[in-house]
Amino acid sequence: MCGRYVSPDTAAIERAWQIARSSGNPFLRRFNVAPTMSVPVLRGGSGALVLIEARWGFVPAWWKQPKPPSNCFNARSEEVAAKPMWRDAYSQARCLVPAEGWYEWSGADRIDTETGEVKSYRQPHFIFRPERRPLCFAGLMSLWKVDGQVPRITCAILTRAAGGALREIHERMPVVLPETGFAAWLDPALKAALDINRILESAEDGFAQHKVSPRLNSAKNDDEALIQAV
Repeated sequence: MCGRYVSPDTAAIERAWQIARSSGNPFLRRFNVAPTMSVPVLRGGSGALVLIEARWGFVPAWWKQPKPPSNCFNARSEEVAAKPMWRDAYSQARCLVPAEGWYEWSGADRIDTETGEVKSYRQPHFIFRPERRPLCFAGLMSLWKVDGQVPRITCAILTRAAGGALREIHERMPVVLPETGFAAWLDPALKAALDINRILESAEDGFAQHKVSPRLNSAKNDDEALIQAV
């Protein structure tokens, strides 16, 4: 699962990858990105990357209700090829979601200093590349159309079973694609599920992590201190 992450600003994205063009206003660096927020997304375009804005929370093109579906910010990579919610985007509208890292929560216990009682709580962790380079999640996107409103691009992040030491924190993690897989992932001519799955099998492992402040639990908090170790 990926329910919060850190999003780079436009300048950092342009330094990390060859961007052909950007649409809309520049993106600010965000330290506590939550579902339904607007996020930067990379899509393919004439052999180069195009930076666009999307709503983090997928709405399929066939959705007719004015209210978007809930809990569609993550998509299980093992299911996307077959499930109606995801399968069209999986074969036709794949994207990349730039990030500096993501957060996950593990179960932990602490002693109440006043009562001596042992209480359970959720400990947040920040997960990132050891060298702190930006990364990209494998994503799906769709154009959400509501009568009387401007159509809006929406997206979801693909997840997979957690690997290595991250399994001790949570059983799921986002699919982080190596840069060698970007072009194939974004290639609109690639539609066969078997071929697309091979790209996902190249997902990266070997991430670092440390515990961070429970201030992260409130989406109202958005500052660099959130990614510092505690």
